[in-house]
Amino acid sequence: MSVKKYSFGLIALFIIASSSVLLYIGSRGTNTQTSNQIRFVSLGDSYTIGQGLPSQDTWPVLLIEKLRAKEIKIVLVANPSVTGWTTQDLIDRELPIYDSSDPDFATLLIGVNDWIQGVDEDTFRRNLRQIIDRMQKKLPNKNHLILVTIPDFSVTATGKIYDTKGKASLGLKRFNDIIKEEGKLRNLPVVDIFPITQEMKNDPSLVNPDGLHPSRSEYKLWTDKIFPAALKTLQD
Repeated sequence: MSVKKYSFGLIALFIIASSSVLLYIGSRGTNTQTSNQIRFVSLGDSYTIGQGLPSQDTWPVLLIEKLRAKEIKIVLVANPSVTGWTTQDLIDRELPIYDSSDPDFATLLIGVNDWIQGVDEDTFRRNLRQIIDRMQKKLPNKNHLILVTIPDFSVTATGKIYDTKGKASLGLKRFNDIIKEEGKLRNLPVVDIFPITQEMKNDPSLVNPDGLHPSRSEYKLWTDKIFPAALKTLQD
């Protein structure tokens, strides 16, 4: 099975689970009184929807728990992320949900499936720019957007199978460089979780049973990294 086929296979195998988590979070946000709370929307792919985990173990939910502990009034109103989606999928299918959610604060973690499916760097940068511009346009405060780098799937047991040429780490680093560059151009915080994800190589507890996606323990590490940037952003 090729890497590209594997990516499409993820959509076929996991779309139902991903969609159910999406609907759970979306409905919870809709039914919550949000008039005096920061409205948070998190966009991305399997790493943001938390493939294979209950919603309470995903990093966006863990993040709002840590923010609430600091007396930040915040609610996750939407997480339309879906396993297997690329930047183009996000543009076509997630941004309309984002726009209708009236966010005050947002995060973006996207790109692994672009690399897997052979999207070239110029196209990835162009799509990323379109996404960031659209997200900033909707936010009341244009700086209330955090970019998160792409994890290194190739260090996991299943990931290694599909990194047949051993080029994933280098390729993802280049995509992450693009994310950092675009964040710097806009003076947006960029949280680099790539080094943290490489710890999954030697610690099975950081990987969920599918051998590819992060466990709750790994997502807690991401949350600890993202939290200071989120707190600073929301307190500025």
